[in-house]
Amino acid sequence: MSGEERGRSIASLDLDKVIHERSRLVILAHLASSQRAEAGFTELKDSLGFSAGNLSAQLRILEEAGYIGITKRFVDKKPFTGASITVDGQKALAAYLGELESLVAKLKDIPGGSEGRGSEGRDGENWPRSTAKAVPGGEEEGDGGTES
Repeated sequence: MSGEERGRSIASLDLDKVIHERSRLVILAHLASSQRAEAGFTELKDSLGFSAGNLSAQLRILEEAGYIGITKRFVDKKPFTGASITVDGQKALAAYLGELESLVAKLKDIPGGSEGRGSEGRDGENWPRSTAKAVPGGEEEGDGGTES
């Protein structure tokens, strides 16, 4: 595959924007990998480290997309909010992960790509390149990265 074809191929990736947001990806991954069919709001909040407001907002977006179901009920006379991944959510997550796997495979196919490349870039220089700038007196200022 030529570089131009690979570029078009990578540009044509169709990553699900609902899932691509980190918080929602973490929620879906947690629900998909859980041994239980449903996870409680408090469990999600505590295990994922979200604030109640942020978790609530992300769950609402996932629910509106049809990727999770939300149930509200009482358990031992206490309110309980549960979330579970839907069949559509499982399919969407699988498709998203497939797109990422495809991207990784395409990047590995780049001549001089990541296979065995170590810290050298395609042009043989160390990567990431330094953004440090020489200043009078022989010292450098910048990000402290590797010198080019």
